[in-house]
Amino acid sequence: MFKFTETEPKFAPGALVVHRRYGYRGLIVSFDPRCMADERWYLANRTQPNQNQAWYHVLVHDSVMTTYAAESNLLPDPSDEEVNHPLVDEFFFRSPDGQYQRNDRPWTGP
Repeated sequence: MFKFTETEPKFAPGALVVHRRYGYRGLIVSFDPRCMADERWYLANRTQPNQNQAWYHVLVHDSVMTTYAAESNLLPDPSDEEVNHPLVDEFFFRSPDGQYQRNDRPWTGP
């Protein structure tokens, strides 16, 4: 059974991150307060991080892939480099200072 956490997520949509284990860079497009994947998907996950933490939908840089990553597996990306992904323009616009600003389009991806 899942329990809801009382802590705020560490990352917001538009945050640049690096996966702690796999090293890919990405852009947070959405998050869930806990793992919302079904049990079969979770058990197939190699690392099986705690389900009771924020989980993030990430647009993977230089890829067409999106991932679903636990907060404990993500680090802030200090590079501020642009993310190259075909969905960036569908969900974000760039502010004058280069930050990714999330639009109102709902995330319904995998």
